[in-house]
Amino acid sequence: MPANDKKSIRTIHQQTQDMNIIKTDIEGPVIIEPKIFGDDRGYFFESYSQRDFEKNVLKTVFVQDNESKSKFGVLRGLHYQMPPHAQSKLVRVISGRVLDVAVDIRKGSPTFGKHVAVELTGENHRQFFLPRGFAHGFVVLSEEAVFQYKCDNYYAPDCEGAVLWNDPALGIDWKIPATDVILSDKDTKNPLLKDAKLFEYNENLY
Repeated sequence: MPANDKKSIRTIHQQTQDMNIIKTDIEGPVIIEPKIFGDDRGYFFESYSQRDFEKNVLKTVFVQDNESKSKFGVLRGLHYQMPPHAQSKLVRVISGRVLDVAVDIRKGSPTFGKHVAVELTGENHRQFFLPRGFAHGFVVLSEEAVFQYKCDNYYAPDCEGAVLWNDPALGIDWKIPATDVILSDKDTKNPLLKDAKLFEYNENLY
């Protein structure tokens, strides 16, 4: 895969005792595969461990958990919060299937405007970590999906930012026809990347 292919995921695996870390083509966002213990009764896994997350990914503290239930075609995004309330997110799907997207919106970044897209399902148990400085969105590919995510800063409406989901400059393939996409009224009015509030690449967001 070309290193500059913004739709690709570079499958570099960092196997640890606790989880499998898959790096992406953009520095910062990573895919996390927890260790699953299964038998004929079902399965068990640690969905989150502060100790293991800090050791393998990033030292930060999550302070808020959110959950949404959405039907096929619902697209939520592309959202973020600006400093001083910028957020990292750790996202996963409890049931169903979504395409989850992180867009680098750090002005001056070598990967500015590029994105990573990851399929998260209730079956693969994958989690996706998005550091501060990225816009986030997802679309539901199954009949319905239950989506959960952790944030390391509280919701602050005065710091909200967004980018239009189908900005041609981003080139995101959402995997469903545009005619099937269901948006909130607010998300239909999000600005293009060139008009959005942006982070600075050299800004210390933590």
